[in-house]
Amino acid sequence: MSPRACECTVLFDGGCNLCNASVRFIIRHDRAARFSFASLESAFAAQFHEAKFAKSLLLIEGTHVYAKSTAVLRIARRLDGLWRIAYVFMVVPKPLRDFAYDYVAKHRYKIFGHSQECVVPSPDHASRFRG
Repeated sequence: MSPRACECTVLFDGGCNLCNASVRFIIRHDRAARFSFASLESAFAAQFHEAKFAKSLLLIEGTHVYAKSTAVLRIARRLDGLWRIAYVFMVVPKPLRDFAYDYVAKHRYKIFGHSQECVVPSPDHASRFRG
């Protein structure tokens, strides 16, 4: 599948083990290949102003850029299986959702570790990664 066929792009911190695990999780639960991926450090991400300030994950849907808990929940809504139910948490006020997101983001290297390399896609999924 070519990246152009993907509806959304997830920008992620390539050195973050939690972010890399999240990318692998999304790929496993996205059989329709709706998502493509690029690290925040990539040339692709550089075209988005928000990517300069992001610390962990952004979601690009068409011309819209979503960050923090909103990005995570919008991703979950498009996944296969019961993961889409997580979208119900959109009713929680954004400041409260983002507080929880920011807490995890702030401590993610301490809890999950940091890597010097970005997730390496399998040949089956390489076309979903943007440079």
